[in-house]
Formats: sequence, C-alpha cells, structure tokens
Amino acid sequence: MDPARIQALIENGLPGARVQVNGDDGVHFEATVVSGQFAGKLPLARHRMVYATLGELMGGAIHALALKTLTPEEAAARP
Repeated sequence: MDPARIQALIENGLPGARVQVNGDDGVHFEATVVSGQFAGKLPLARHRMVYATLGELMGGAIHALALKTLTPEEAAARP
C-alpha cells in the first residue's frame, strides 16, 4: 500500500483536511490529520472518522495506522 493512496483516501473522506502519511514497509503507517471537523470531538471519535475514510483497507492492506488527529487550532499551537 502506498502512503500517497492512504493520504488521498483520507483527504477525499474529510474534505479540507491536511494529511501527512508515512510508512516504509507497506503495511504499517503513521498519519497526522488536521481537520476542522474534529472540533469538539474526543480522540476516539476523531480516529473513527479517519478509519471510516479507509473502509475495508483497515485490518487488511493497512495492518496498522498510528494517528495524530488535530484541529487547525491545536496544530497551530504545537511547537
């Protein structure tokens, strides 16, 4: 699985999101997703939103996905 494909799927599922995906072995990935749609949501709800954009790939072609989910305000406050 190509990280760029995962990035595109997340961006399509969460319009306006800024997404960065890394992964060297093709099955384990790390993603940072910044979206205004995360405002007011707990981390678990945010992760579910991202997983929903990937559908059946989760647990299949994507064995593991470590997520950082931030609102634009949270991202701006990070060093």
